[in-house]
Amino acid sequence: MNECDQPEPPGGDTAPLKRYRVWDLTTRMIHWALVLLVLLQYATAEWGWLSMQWHFYFGYAILVLVGVRVLWGFVGSDSSRFSQFVHGPRGIAAYMRGTLWRKFGHPLGHNPLGALSVLALLALLLIQGVSGLFASDAITEFGPLSGRVSDATVRLMTRIHEINQNILLAFIGLHIAAVLLHVLVRRENNLVVAMITGWKRLRHDPGLRFVSIGGALLLAAALVFLLWAIVRWGQAVAAY
Repeated sequence: MNECDQPEPPGGDTAPLKRYRVWDLTTRMIHWALVLLVLLQYATAEWGWLSMQWHFYFGYAILVLVGVRVLWGFVGSDSSRFSQFVHGPRGIAAYMRGTLWRKFGHPLGHNPLGALSVLALLALLLIQGVSGLFASDAITEFGPLSGRVSDATVRLMTRIHEINQNILLAFIGLHIAAVLLHVLVRRENNLVVAMITGWKRLRHDPGLRFVSIGGALLLAAALVFLLWAIVRWGQAVAAY
């Protein structure tokens, strides 16, 4: 068990509920920014809203945010660190048994299954963004790095981009369904509210350590510069 768990004692806990901070601003901003950007990505690709150039811009933003979130999982606040909410097979099995017998605790952040969902979504978003850098419709739209690789690689990346989109949408649907299950069935109304406000009503102080958003902004700035350099390098081939 880690410091981000608050187990449910066998006899119940009569301590009064108080508001405690559980999510930092960085994690919440990345979460909701990704929600918005994925919607915008879908709208530009499937509904023809705005131009495809905006599709690329939104994709760049997603890559930066995913990069920051992954790094924040190692250097960020306690509740945002992978070491605090990613469990091994035993932890996942114990959580599933507890859920089956309704003897579950109350994780402050992601539960063991939710942690797998987070990792899967981050990986899928990363795959979608990276493949998009190389993808092309072979007519009018070309990823910034498509000119730096072979035609076979471009076709492969384009196929990955198309297939991964469907997988990503399926996982997003499962994620939303899981949230609704926790809110409507398990009555964990704190779940969504906490990701908006950063606070939960708990019986005990979790004693979490939080890291300022300044560190995340520095990471974002570094990743923006790195991505800009990569895109410029890829686009330079078109000038010859």
